[in-house]
Amino acid sequence: MRILLAEDEKALSKAIVKIFEKNNWSVDAVYNGEDALEYLEAGCYDAAVLDIMMPKMDGITVLKRARAEGITVPILMLTAKSEIEDRVLGLDSGANDYLPKPFDTRELLARLRSITRSRTEPDTKLTFGNVTLDRATFELSSPTGSFRLANREYQMMEYLMVNPRRVISCEMFMEKIWGYDTEAEINVVWVYISYLRKKLAALQANVQIKSSRNVGYSLEDVNDK
Repeated sequence: MRILLAEDEKALSKAIVKIFEKNNWSVDAVYNGEDALEYLEAGCYDAAVLDIMMPKMDGITVLKRARAEGITVPILMLTAKSEIEDRVLGLDSGANDYLPKPFDTRELLARLRSITRSRTEPDTKLTFGNVTLDRATFELSSPTGSFRLANREYQMMEYLMVNPRRVISCEMFMEKIWGYDTEAEINVVWVYISYLRKKLAALQANVQIKSSRNVGYSLEDVNDK
C-alpha cells in the first residue's frame, strides 16, 4: 500500500514514516499543503493522511480542492484539533475519517486499513498459480516452503500479484514503491526482480516473472501459452 503523509511537524512525520515502513507500506512525506495537493494530483496513492494545520495551505483546503478535482483517494485527517465542530467540518469536506493527536499507533493503522478496505482484496492472501502471498505476515509460500519478504521485495511481489499477467514498467515500480523524491536509480528494480526470481525458483513456483524487453515485467503462469 502506498500512502501520502502531509505533516509539518518533521519529528512526528519521521516517526509515522517509520511506522508505515515497518508495516511494509510505501510512503511519500510532505510538509505543507501546497505540496500535499500537488502530490495528490500527480500520484497514485491508496490513502492519504493530512494534518489540518499546515503552512502554505491548510489540510481542509487541500481536502476540498482534491475532492473538487475528482480525487477519490481515501483521506484520514490527522490533527491536534479535537472539537466536534472540527471533526464535522473535516468529514463534511470529504474526509473518510478523523484522528486527533495524540494517537495510538495501533489505532492509526487500524483506521487506515478501514478506509482502504473497500479498495483492497477482502482476503489477506493473494494467490497465483501455486504461490501465495500473505499480506498479514509478508510471507511468500508454495507447497514446498516459504520466505518472509523484506519491505521492497514484499511491495514489488504484491504489485505483481495484484496485477497478474499485466506488464508493469520499471517507471511504474519506481513511482509506486520508491516514490517521486527517491534518489534510487532505476536499476534497483532489476535488483529486486532478481531477488524475487531466486525465491520463486527456490519455492519451485509454477509462476515466473517475465521480462518484456524495453517494456517491463509481468507475473505469468509457466503453463500459459
